[in-house]
Amino acid sequence: MKQYKKVVLAYSGGLDTSIIIPWLKENYGCEVVAVSGDVGQGTELDGLEEKAIKTGASKLYIEDLNKVFVEEYIWPCLKAGAKYEEYLLGTSFARPAIAKRIVEIAKAEGADAICHGCTGKGNDQVRFELTIKAFAPELDVIAPWRTWDLKSREDEISYAEERNIPLKITRETNYSKDKNLWHLSHEGLDLEDPANEPMYDKILEMGVSPEMAPDKPEYITITFEKGIPVKLNGEELDGVTMIEKLNEYGGRNGIGILDIVENRLVGMKSRGVYETPGGTILYHAHQVLETICIDKETAHFKSIVAQKMGELVYNGQWFTPLTEAICAFVDKTQETVSGDVKLKLYKGNIINAGVKSPYTLYDDITASFGEDEDYNQADSAGFINLFGLPIKIKAMLDNKRENNN
Repeated sequence: MKQYKKVVLAYSGGLDTSIIIPWLKENYGCEVVAVSGDVGQGTELDGLEEKAIKTGASKLYIEDLNKVFVEEYIWPCLKAGAKYEEYLLGTSFARPAIAKRIVEIAKAEGADAICHGCTGKGNDQVRFELTIKAFAPELDVIAPWRTWDLKSREDEISYAEERNIPLKITRETNYSKDKNLWHLSHEGLDLEDPANEPMYDKILEMGVSPEMAPDKPEYITITFEKGIPVKLNGEELDGVTMIEKLNEYGGRNGIGILDIVENRLVGMKSRGVYETPGGTILYHAHQVLETICIDKETAHFKSIVAQKMGELVYNGQWFTPLTEAICAFVDKTQETVSGDVKLKLYKGNIINAGVKSPYTLYDDITASFGEDEDYNQADSAGFINLFGLPIKIKAMLDNKRENNN
């Protein structure tokens, strides 16, 4: 093995990174500097510094990235409507935010390498390493899952037990989870079989199932300015607080639970359950507002761009020229996406309850079934004749050829 003097570790305190600190010291004899990016994990960060130091790290950085996470990563994806196979990118856009800060600390610390605990079967390894390549191409990357002898999460637990490393999980609760301000993901154990219904009463943490939600609907109004949510029920909120409050609304009403089998970047299919209560509400509200603020051609083209951006973000290609260019296009489309969206939340459903905007393109007089002065219904006959001309000509020529035969 190549030897290193100082390695910066992307540290969450979960199963993987808990054992990586002693593993690095045993195999490389290096100093380990741990870095945790706070993107809204909450109590998962409690006691992390003591644990990191006790297991061999020389220090732990806990970096508050919540504001950056929301404003520089979540809002661009929300404005674009970016998603990947209905997945709202909760882990995907958190990784570049964390990895970028880790690179900055690694450079400041004079580290030789950066280490992550991502499995060789997952997408996160790509997201971390493409960000590292973008900002520190000279630094080596250590990925223990590709080199160590441990073959499973059960092996990791045994490794931790042998070294008295405290864990928050057991073999029975050994789901692979990722939590941040935007979402919580669940993978592994019984979820690995798509035939199994998720045990929502055991796994849900951000809210309840639709069956357990209140029988009475709850109304909310979200105000957007240039595609960004700025007020909730008339109260002006910063981005972090906005998502936190919407998580509460969505969680208690059973909103935002997604059970899918997705196509991973590395080639396999993977089953996951995602909780994204506030994010699901925001995506829905934003889309509703766009229906009255964006013209047809732009809206249809933007849907193509949204799919591409979702793929780029999912695949770890945040810091690329194409993502930057798409964001510039999206920002242009959002110049008139301002207004209020009223929604009714009820047992897992988000029901439209009204939308208005000073930039609306919906004219009630023109759209009305009643009489108006700017739309002459007789004009539609000529429009249909021209619009349907290719169909008419083809039919006439087809009939002529058929008769000649």
